Amino acid sequence: MNSIAYIFKTAPHGSSSGREGLDALLATAALSEDIGVFFIGEGVFHLVSSQQPNVIYARDYITTFKLLELYDIENVYVCQQSLVMRGITEQAMGGISVKPLPLSKLQQRLSHYDKIISF
Repeated sequence: MNSIAYIFKTAPHGSSSGREGLDALLATAALSEDIGVFFIGEGVFHLVSSQQPNVIYARDYITTFKLLELYDIENVYVCQQSLVMRGITEQAMGGISVKPLPLSKLQQRLSHYDKIISF
């Protein structure tokens, strides 16, 4: 089966894109073992644990990202520059296991995947 990379590059809760991406990711994980997950740009906000989406009447799907380990998805990366630009620390990421990498390294990793899907 093809290797698949999922890129989360939009902020959560402003649209259904992030939730749909997570649903697609978990569905694919049941069928494939070669999956990578990348958080870039505004997408790094998916990793922040102290969000209150109920205030804007949105569903809290962010905690579902903790299931990645349960689904044996180990290749989870976040752009270091995106974190720094937005002032997000490792403590704010709420225990989701991600590997911070510079953008150039993320691009190298992405080049190894057959299919890339962005949300």
